Amino acid sequence: MTLEFENACGTGPQDSSVTIMIVDDDRVDTMAIRRSLRSMEITNPVVAARDGIEALEHLRGANGREKVRSPLVLLDLNMPRMGGIEFLEVLRSDPDLHQTLVFVMTTSAAVEDRTRAYAKNVAGYILKYRAGNSFQDAMSMLENYWRIVEFP
Repeated sequence: MTLEFENACGTGPQDSSVTIMIVDDDRVDTMAIRRSLRSMEITNPVVAARDGIEALEHLRGANGREKVRSPLVLLDLNMPRMGGIEFLEVLRSDPDLHQTLVFVMTTSAAVEDRTRAYAKNVAGYILKYRAGNSFQDAMSMLENYWRIVEFP
């Protein structure tokens, strides 16, 4: 199964399927998300970035990286070089990227982090330890979200 954007009339997919971008410095979590997607037979392209700087390079097609189109970003907050909140600040101020769909997936249960993330218009805030070791529930929720929600 491939998740796709529907056009404004809801009558069919646009020109490309969704690319799932995992922005997380924890390789174990990245592998767990990939494994969950495979087990659900979600065949979308997956791109991984270890921090916000690398993610922005992918989104902009900078520094020799292929530009990611139609992304759904799964964003950790606690990363080196550029953390999740800093990434969101840059993303939301960029006229070409400001509408990018972002779900935070983090270990931080801090109210301040959740408030700051939602202030940057994230679509959801998921605690990794609540998602479980396999991330299966979180990936299932994202799949259902994609089927129901209308996008710009």
